[in-house]
Amino acid sequence: MKTFLLSMAGALAAMFIFVFAIALFFTSLIVSAASSKPKAPDAVVLRLDLNSEYSDQAPTSGFAAFSETPGFIDILTKLKAAETDDSVKGLYLRGATMSVGSSRAEELREAIHAFRDSGKFVIAHTQGTFGATNPSALRAIAAADEIWIQPGTEVFAAGVSFETEFLKGLFDKIDVTPEIYPFYEYKNAPNSYNETGYTEPHREAMTVLAQSLWDASLDDIAADRSLSVDAVKAALESGPKTAEQVIALKLMDKEGYPEQAEEAAKERAGEDAELVDIGSYSAPSLPLKAPQIAVVGGQGAVVTGNADAGGPFAEAPGFASDTIARAILDAGKNDKVKAIVFRVDSPGGSPTASDQIWNAIERVQADGKPVVVSMGSLAASGGYYVSAGADYIVANRSTITGSIGIFGGKFALEGAFNKIGITFDDVTVGGDFADAYGIDKFTQAQEAEVKASLKRGYDRFLTIVGEGRGKTYDEVHEIARGRVWSGEDALDRGLVDQIGSFTDAIEKAKELGGIEADVTPRLIYYPHRKTGFEALESLFGVSGEAAEAVSAINAITGNPQTKALIEQLATIEAVNSGEAQAMGPRIREH
Repeated sequence: MKTFLLSMAGALAAMFIFVFAIALFFTSLIVSAASSKPKAPDAVVLRLDLNSEYSDQAPTSGFAAFSETPGFIDILTKLKAAETDDSVKGLYLRGATMSVGSSRAEELREAIHAFRDSGKFVIAHTQGTFGATNPSALRAIAAADEIWIQPGTEVFAAGVSFETEFLKGLFDKIDVTPEIYPFYEYKNAPNSYNETGYTEPHREAMTVLAQSLWDASLDDIAADRSLSVDAVKAALESGPKTAEQVIALKLMDKEGYPEQAEEAAKERAGEDAELVDIGSYSAPSLPLKAPQIAVVGGQGAVVTGNADAGGPFAEAPGFASDTIARAILDAGKNDKVKAIVFRVDSPGGSPTASDQIWNAIERVQADGKPVVVSMGSLAASGGYYVSAGADYIVANRSTITGSIGIFGGKFALEGAFNKIGITFDDVTVGGDFADAYGIDKFTQAQEAEVKASLKRGYDRFLTIVGEGRGKTYDEVHEIARGRVWSGEDALDRGLVDQIGSFTDAIEKAKELGGIEADVTPRLIYYPHRKTGFEALESLFGVSGEAAEAVSAINAITGNPQTKALIEQLATIEAVNSGEAQAMGPRIREH
C-alpha cells in the first residue's frame, strides 16, 4: 500500500509539473510577444486576400476562434477604422479566382469607395477567374484605383447561374414517399424532394432573382470602370476574356504578377512602407467614454438550443435561438449600449427558434432600445422572420431575402425498408394522430391535421411581418407565399427600409440611438467573443484521432454539391421530427 501511495503521489506530482510547464510556456510566449512588439510603421498598406475564406461573422469556437480569424463584417469595420488612421496609406487587394458571392462583393465595393474617398489608394491584382462564371470576383475589385491581371490568365464572368439539386428520382428508386406540404406555390425548398426539376413558379422566382443580381453587378462594374452598362454586358456575355482583352476593353488596367503589384502598392505608399494583413491590423483605440453600439450576429440555419453544443471543430457560430435571444436581451439590459445592430446571414430554419429570437427583439424594443437589422448574403424565410420586427432593416441590392412561408410533413420510409426485407408493426393507444409521424404514410385525417397546423404557422409568420412592416395580412400574403426576393426588389415591396451595408446599419443605429453623426461608437459584440487563449481552453481534451477525422470530413464536404446533399439530409431529419420549417430554397450561385 505504501508503494502504491508513493507511486500515486509521484504521478500526481509529475502531472502538476507538466501542466505548470505548459502554462509557463504559454505565459512566456505572451510576455515575449508583448516585450518584442515592434514599433508601428509610419506607412502601412493593408493587404486583403479574397481567396481566403471568411465566415460572415468571426468564429466563436474551435481553431478559427483560437487564431482570432476575423469575420467578413470585421474586415468591413477595419477598413472603416483605417479611413481615419494616418499611418494607413492604401489597400493591396488580391482578387478571388472563384466567386465571392454577389452580396459580399457589393458590401466590399462600398467599403472600397469609402476608403478611397478618405484619401487612400487601392491597388488590386487578379490571377484571373475560373471555375465559376458569375461576375462577383470582378465586381469585388472593380472599384480599385488600379487593377492588375497576371499575364496568360483569363476572366470568366458571363452571367449569374443558380443550381438546385432534386432528389425525387432517387426517392422513387428506393420507394421513399415525400409528404411535404409547402405554403405556398413559391415556397420552393420542398421542390428538392417533391419534384425532378423546377416548377414554373420556382423557375420564375429564380429567373427574376438571377436577373436582379446580374443587373446590379453590371451597374456596379460599369460605374466603377467608367463604362456604359451595355458595353460591360456585351463584353462579359460574349465569353471568357484574355488578360490582353480585358485591358483593351478597359475592364482592367495593366498586366503584371502579384509581386509586381505588391511592390507598386508599397512604392505608392512611400519609403519604408510595410504590408500588414488586414486581419492583424489594429485600429487606433477609441476613448473609453465612447458611446456603445451592440452587435449581435447570427449565421447559418436558425435552430433551437444553445450554440455551445457545437463542439470545438464547428465551422461557424451558428444561429442557435437560446444563444442569440440571450445575447439580444443582455445587450438590451446594458445601459451603456445605445442601440443594437443585428447582423443576419441565414437561409432560415426552425419557426419556433425564429419566433424566440423575434420575441427577444420585441422585449428590448419595449424597453426603449432600437434594433437595426443588417442583412448579409441571405436573410430568407426564418432569416426574415427574425428580422421582421426590427425598427429598421438594411439590405444589399444583392441580398437574397423574403421566402416568407413554411413547409412541413414527413418522409414515409416504409417502402424503402420493405425493399430490403424489413417490416414494421406498431401498437398505438390514444387518438388518430398518435402515430402520425410513424414510418408509413399519413392517413387522410392526419394529412388534413398537418396542413391545418402548417396554415396556422404560415398565418402567424404573416401576422408578425405585417405588424413589423405596417402591412395588412393580405398585403403581406401578396408578396409572401414563399417567394424569394433580391434586396432591391424587397425594398420596392416594403420588406426592407434601405439598400446599404453593415457600416450603413451602424450609421442608422447611431441615429436611432441618439449618437452624434461625427462620433465613432465602440462596437460591443454579443455573445462575448473569446480571446485566442479562451478558445484554446475549449480545445483541450480533443484527441488527435478526432482532429484527423474532422479534417477528412471537411475535405470531403468542401465540394458544394456534397455540402448541399448533407444539408438536405439535415433538413430531412428536421422535417421527420414533425417540426415545420421556415427555410428558403437551396440556392448555389456560380
